[in-house]
Amino acid sequence: MKIFLDFLPIVLFFLTFNQAEKRPDEAAALANDWLGFMINGAVGPKEAPVLLATVVVILATVLQVLYLKLRGQKVDTMLWVSLGLVTVMGGATIYFHNDTFIKWKPSVLYWVMAAAFWLSPILAGKNLLKLMMGEQVDLPAFVWRNLNLAWIAFFSFMGVLNLWVAYNYDTSTWVSFKSFGGMGLMLVFMVAQGFYLTRHLKSPDAADGE
Repeated sequence: MKIFLDFLPIVLFFLTFNQAEKRPDEAAALANDWLGFMINGAVGPKEAPVLLATVVVILATVLQVLYLKLRGQKVDTMLWVSLGLVTVMGGATIYFHNDTFIKWKPSVLYWVMAAAFWLSPILAGKNLLKLMMGEQVDLPAFVWRNLNLAWIAFFSFMGVLNLWVAYNYDTSTWVSFKSFGGMGLMLVFMVAQGFYLTRHLKSPDAADGE
């Protein structure tokens, strides 16, 4: 259920953009009717799909947080950060009808996460990855350090890659990359991390023999 909630805003962003891109004139009319009070100027057919998709992803993220709060579940810090970024940068995209702001949002979020993994050991003396997984996995200190560095490198790389795609390809390609390319690369990274972990995990027999 959590995985479904985590990816729902991204999926809705893609579906909204995809459908609006197929009918740009209708999307522009809809955007001007619904968003005219908060937009600086009229929205054209070229701009409308990403604006409508941005509205949807903002609402989906807000509803995601409300759902967790109403169920008495903890809202992760990164979800709060994501909500703040998508509201501010998405709002700027809508007001100025300029997709540059929303295209920067994933990179800023990636870099915030990289900074969190980097600064936590320095400022608090704590490894964030160990805090999140330490109760389920018993690993040597150097393995936790290597994994932490790997996440820093991965998030830093993803932030740069997102902007490279955004500035070198059209918006439709960027939306597809944001929706599926990012998830695919995350999956590949986590599988590679799993293989690395298996080299250092203790087997049950070994643990019993201690």
